[in-house]
Amino acid sequence: MEAATATTRFLISSPTPNHKPLLPSTARLRRRPRPLAVRCLQTSDPTLPYSAVASGLPRHRLVRLVDEFASLTEPVDRVKRLLACAASLPAFPESGRVLANRVMGCTAQVWLSVAMDELGRVRFAADSDTEITKGFCACLVSVLDGAQPEEVLEMTPEAFGDLNVVGLPVRAHSRVNTWHNVLISMQKRTKALIAKREGRPSVDPFPSLVIGPDGIEAKGSYAEAQAMFLSPDESKIKELVSVLREKKIGVVAHFYMDPEVQGILTAAQKLWPHIHISDSLVMADRAVKMAEAGCEYITVLGVDFMSENVRAILDQADFKKVGVYRMSNELIGCSLADAAASSTYMQFLEAASNSPPSLHVIYINTSLETKAYGHELVPTITCTSSNVVQTIFQAFAQVPDLNVWYGPDSYMGANIVELFHQMTDMTDEEISGIHPEHNRNSIRSLLKQLHYYQDGNCIVHDMFGHEVVERIKELYCDAFLTAHFEVPGEMFSLAMEAKRRGMGVVGSTQNILDFIKNRVQEALDRDIDDHLQFVLGTESGMLTSIVAAVRRLLGSRESRCKIKVEIVFPVSSDSVSRTSVNGSQGLNYAIPSDITELAVVPGVANGEGCSVHGGCASCPYMKMNSLNSLLRVCQQLPDKDGTLHAYEANRFNAVTPGGKPVADIGCEPILHMRHFQATGKLPDKLIHDILHRRMPPASFKKDM
Repeated sequence: MEAATATTRFLISSPTPNHKPLLPSTARLRRRPRPLAVRCLQTSDPTLPYSAVASGLPRHRLVRLVDEFASLTEPVDRVKRLLACAASLPAFPESGRVLANRVMGCTAQVWLSVAMDELGRVRFAADSDTEITKGFCACLVSVLDGAQPEEVLEMTPEAFGDLNVVGLPVRAHSRVNTWHNVLISMQKRTKALIAKREGRPSVDPFPSLVIGPDGIEAKGSYAEAQAMFLSPDESKIKELVSVLREKKIGVVAHFYMDPEVQGILTAAQKLWPHIHISDSLVMADRAVKMAEAGCEYITVLGVDFMSENVRAILDQADFKKVGVYRMSNELIGCSLADAAASSTYMQFLEAASNSPPSLHVIYINTSLETKAYGHELVPTITCTSSNVVQTIFQAFAQVPDLNVWYGPDSYMGANIVELFHQMTDMTDEEISGIHPEHNRNSIRSLLKQLHYYQDGNCIVHDMFGHEVVERIKELYCDAFLTAHFEVPGEMFSLAMEAKRRGMGVVGSTQNILDFIKNRVQEALDRDIDDHLQFVLGTESGMLTSIVAAVRRLLGSRESRCKIKVEIVFPVSSDSVSRTSVNGSQGLNYAIPSDITELAVVPGVANGEGCSVHGGCASCPYMKMNSLNSLLRVCQQLPDKDGTLHAYEANRFNAVTPGGKPVADIGCEPILHMRHFQATGKLPDKLIHDILHRRMPPASFKKDM
């Protein structure tokens, strides 16, 4: 939920964990000379025009193919052999060169068709607009064409790993992605043929929005509800801008806002510059800039820890007279912030304080009070989902015998540990490209000293569990996968696998937005018809920002090609409401009167669907920030009679158990992170604190 930083390169563009060298060693090649014998496994058998039954099972064919390429010691000979395979690939019918047959994620255009013959064998045909990629397709088809369906499905990317011995010196990783993506598409389409043959009903797709040059198409009731406010009411835009301008009010809002609010704010930005939509860390930064530009009030659309951070950072910047207002007179909670405020979390920190030297790395999505209490007990630095990996790396680089205690997001903690375990299989050179002071030995050491809290999670990202992951594997394994670092391990692993083949991203909301924008820009640069499909592995409120960004890109140039961008919303079975639609207290959605007509029910927890148990990726707390609340607060400013007292952001006048102001101590971990973001190093003050901090007395811990 936080801003991307320059320190997040690992999650976005790092070398691939677990990947092997593209070429076997020269010594190995010399030990295994082989004659040219396979010739891409061609045959004159009229029933199998390309592959050969005589060549045996697909795994045997693959071994023979790999051995053939391995017998060629010179890269140029391997390239020539690949081009020969490309030339022998049967002609692909022009009628098959349609968008539906395209393989997503390949730099070149790749077409794939799959059918099942009367004997139940799977028949593949493929083609590409580049000869090298066509050669890869020829290799895959020669291995799998004519195979039984189960033989196709049992093939793993690892089984094809030695196909990398083709040894292309240029853009090698991109080529590996190509054959990997083609294999994934082969298997997905084979599964569909099996289901059809067995008469099984097709799995219902998730709702989605398709953004194209001619407008937006909504697929499914949930998507229709999301799309309703992408073209906001002009009168509401003017009403909001008028009051903001008149009273000098700035607005900072989180990406996860309700679509109605985001639609209005996005349109209003063109008329009033002091409106900003981002993740949580940047909200406070932009609030300071708005105050510097003359705004007398800042309205915060988010959960309470966000308004607290804005209040504290404005105070630190000497803008104490600028009013900060939240959007409800009730608590706007957050499951993660609540987890960090629990007694069990304090016990977690007590263990840290008993294990010097220790550093507490706390997620930014926590209250200022929690940050203060934590820092009082253990030296603390905040982190975001973008910079947490680099923060931990740098901490161990500066204090090698350090114990790091991360919290409160248990999924993110487990994902960090898994990430580091994967990195132990990388080469030292690859690891040094991520952080110059680390290697496999140092990562193995830090894993022994890395601890994470195991009882906290985001109720939204918790939805991306087994049921949703299985449907993604079934229906969207060949799509671009995005996942917030807070998702459960299954979804994290799936997105990391997609990332390794250039088809995914794991990180913050800003990382996800940037990934989608980059892939759309690449499609525009290719200047060909395309359909890009992205699975949104985070809160569905991201939609408005994604749509706005994609629309800007699609409208940035005139082109004859048609590019469509589909955003898929994973939704679990819990999203089917068990409450009365008529009892809803929210917006008047245009939905059928019979609830059974809806496969997915739009809205929030108050009878509008989206179960708080994780039915859909929509945060009920964020939905407390309504357009009506924003207008009501703005219209009543300045608050001369105290009507808005309950809407004011908390300014902590309390002190910690150590007698220090909560506001000051709570800001220190944030300032430590800002120093790290600016310099790439943890500040000397924090390092000194880590090395010289004395254990608090038992009575102090009891007070906590």
